[in-house]
Amino acid sequence: MNEQRSRRVVITGVGLVTGCGNTTADTWTAVTTGRSGVAAIERFDASAYPTRIAAEVRHFEPAEYIDAKDSRRTDRVVHLAAAAMREAVAGIDFDRLDRDRIGVVIGSGIGGINTFEQQHAIMLARGPGKVSPFFIPMMISDMTSGYVSMALNLRGPNYTTVSACASGGNAIADAFMLIRSGLADGVVTGGSEAAITPMSFAGFCSARAMSRRNDDPQGASRPFDAQRDGFVMGEGAGILMVEELEHARRRGATILAEIVGIGLTGDAFHMTSPAPNGEGAVRAMRMALDVAGMEPSAVDYVNAHGTSTELNDASETAAIKQVFGDHARRLMVSSTKSMVGHQLGAAAAVEIILCALAIRDGIVPPTINQETPDPACDLDYVPNAARRQRIDSALSNSFGFGGHNVSLIIRRFSDG
Repeated sequence: MNEQRSRRVVITGVGLVTGCGNTTADTWTAVTTGRSGVAAIERFDASAYPTRIAAEVRHFEPAEYIDAKDSRRTDRVVHLAAAAMREAVAGIDFDRLDRDRIGVVIGSGIGGINTFEQQHAIMLARGPGKVSPFFIPMMISDMTSGYVSMALNLRGPNYTTVSACASGGNAIADAFMLIRSGLADGVVTGGSEAAITPMSFAGFCSARAMSRRNDDPQGASRPFDAQRDGFVMGEGAGILMVEELEHARRRGATILAEIVGIGLTGDAFHMTSPAPNGEGAVRAMRMALDVAGMEPSAVDYVNAHGTSTELNDASETAAIKQVFGDHARRLMVSSTKSMVGHQLGAAAAVEIILCALAIRDGIVPPTINQETPDPACDLDYVPNAARRQRIDSALSNSFGFGGHNVSLIIRRFSDG
């Protein structure tokens, strides 16, 4: 264990594509100025749906990031990841590195569902012989990792993680473990999701999980607010380059932050509802603190799962109180889903990147649409406006259907 702990894991590159912007800089500007990316759906006719809003990635041209042939043979979930990946690894000369020691682990909750729906419609209308020969590789969730490994010729561990809305968090946790264990020196990791599709939307609408505030899209996602009425779906990708510290130093990389703690638990309770009082979330956060060797009082900021659903917001608040005790009242807790929407399997990766930028710039993103206090949610959610304050460590929570809980802790990099 001591030898493993001596291998420190640092973040040396990030890339974001979200409904708030197609680059890291654009997304960061939006979330630190409290600008929502939620609007009326443009990707399909949603007029028959009770929810007709989402945080779509707009003005996105796959050809800017992936060649035309590969673009036709891959799903949008790969296109979004490819764009974020290009930004995350910009400037890295992989020819000077051992590609056998660099892996790719990228999570996705649903994978190529857009392809699945389109090809299923073709089969029903024109018969099985008209289904694309690329249907399977376009649809399967692991093709995002597969594509990135081929694009960069990286030959280390390569797979995807699927744990619903915790998928990206599981991917980053796996990258951390691969590097600490010595099985890899670097990993391109994160999450990607492109599930704003007719069938996916129909399913979430039937589950009554999404906001119906169609007349007020930018006010629809309101985590921890008493007037919330469900989550708002987003899409996008968050990709990180993470490396073992000495590996990063040898190539002169700029270190954005250090990953120090991971917590992974299961609720074993219910398919869609969290365990009472956030019991599984409590154990995930405590595990992450234990791995990091940190006291709860050392955490400055929590990027909450904060979906804008009554069950999640209340149970996560209760869990934070159990873990942090009196310090919970001094914590800054915000949900960036209030602006970028809920990107399902990409959410955790996007949110840990926002945590890293918060540490870098000393700016805590707000929870927007905080208008009516909910008595069950009584922490400091950084309401409505970003806060300029130095933070040295941040914890990010992600929870998924099926009872998957992931907590990640990063902190300001120090040579000490």
